[in-house]
Amino acid sequence: MKTLFTIPASFAAALSLASFGVMADDFPEKDIRLIMPYGPGGATDVIFRLVTQEAEKHLPASIVPVNMPGAGATRGSREVKDSTPDGYTLLGSHDTIVTSYLSGMADYSYDAFEPVALLTQTANIPATYADHSVKSAEDIATYIEENAGDVRIGMIPSSTDHFFWIQFFQAAGIDSDDVRLIGYPDTGSQVSALLAKEIDFSMLDMPSGHSFFESGEFLALGVAYDERLPALPDTPTLVEVGIDFVDTTSRGVFAPKGTPENHVQIISDAYKAALAEDSVISRIEGEFGSTANHIPPESYKDYLKENEARLTEAAQNIDF
Repeated sequence: MKTLFTIPASFAAALSLASFGVMADDFPEKDIRLIMPYGPGGATDVIFRLVTQEAEKHLPASIVPVNMPGAGATRGSREVKDSTPDGYTLLGSHDTIVTSYLSGMADYSYDAFEPVALLTQTANIPATYADHSVKSAEDIATYIEENAGDVRIGMIPSSTDHFFWIQFFQAAGIDSDDVRLIGYPDTGSQVSALLAKEIDFSMLDMPSGHSFFESGEFLALGVAYDERLPALPDTPTLVEVGIDFVDTTSRGVFAPKGTPENHVQIISDAYKAALAEDSVISRIEGEFGSTANHIPPESYKDYLKENEARLTEAAQNIDF
């Protein structure tokens, strides 16, 4: 005689819901888009592609980088901000999120997103063409004073390099009225202008300037970092030449506001694992003049608050 075991209907229903919950939380079940609000080949593009390629090895789905430049880097960030908050659309960006807000180009800042993780910090480098008379950052102030009104500096309006130069002028005792800030749509066009000697100076970094520093076409005038870069051992920091200014571009990943915490954490953990790989760290530090610095969601949120406060102070000295 067989004994039949009957599962109560209430228990069966609970079991079914629990199973569905596990399936629903099996994130990610499809590819994730990582939108970068810049064109291909720039520092943000190459750094995110490097780290993302490693991060997706720690997920059951791919992370697909998508370049979406335009509107001062706000086209891509707005696309992410307005996307469904499910973790399948991410933003790979940096301080430009807040600089665009402070300049009035965007009506949202960091708080429009869920911070996922800080990935890298890249040292900024004032640079010029090889045969320029200025050979060190400490000589920029004197050169500007002697050529007031004629000195041309390239920058992307309202972007991080615009804020860089305003803060550099303050630290170096330079009157910004003595300088002509020339606007360009991107770093690539600034590089072309510097090669053509149409401008005197531009803010670069190792991803955008390394090959030119190596070939001798460009001269790195100083490094806005707290230590010299391994790839530029003979280039002093700005602090070393008497300019008390440290400035980095901080690149991180963001998700639409309201993205589930567990989805955010899963993605953050994947990037953390990627940044623990020696091969990734080696390229970030040696080739890209950056520091691998994973900061998880909650701590990243605090970091962004401090970052926004600093840039808000700098914005008071910019005539947008």
